[in-house]
Amino acid sequence: MRSAVIAGGRASRFDGRAKGLELVGGERILDRVVSALEEAGGLPPVLIANDSDAPNWIPGNTVVGDLIPDRGVLGGIYTAVSIEPSPVLVVAWDMPFIPSELLRKLIQESHGYDVFLPASNGPRGVEPLCGVYGPACAEPIRKQLETKNLKAIGFHDQVKTAYLPLEQVAQFGATEKLFFNVNNVEDLRKAEDTWLARA
Repeated sequence: MRSAVIAGGRASRFDGRAKGLELVGGERILDRVVSALEEAGGLPPVLIANDSDAPNWIPGNTVVGDLIPDRGVLGGIYTAVSIEPSPVLVVAWDMPFIPSELLRKLIQESHGYDVFLPASNGPRGVEPLCGVYGPACAEPIRKQLETKNLKAIGFHDQVKTAYLPLEQVAQFGATEKLFFNVNNVEDLRKAEDTWLARA
């Protein structure tokens, strides 16, 4: 299965720096995500990124800018499903602790669904930036984006959606760690502390 890294633009909450290029445990967060995706799916991921320097981040990887600009993460998901003719595994580029085993499980269990996401303990109850999306998502997402509704799960009732239960997700670790994302300098410190405290 093909995969995509949602990298967006520069992070306003990260002093304008490309947050996925920050280091956790001496390795760029982007490289950690790419490695997990390649181990899970066997193919280099496409980078969905709007930064003019993105082609230099991982030379040789395909880089695609958002097809509809300024629509946040949902715009990135829309781009991923629009450029791939088959389901695509999508992960945000600021999640340093996503394990390839969880991603492989998502791929295995996603057959027959247009959206397949892991359940989480977050406010939405699922993690939309770590999941499998099929081509049937493109049209309902496009219509939603036209209304400037950027809710990442806003179109789920229009496609066949399922979730990996929380008890199965928890087999791969605490969701607070699995889906931890680095949005600011304090998050980066927390990520480094988590890496240093690893068992």
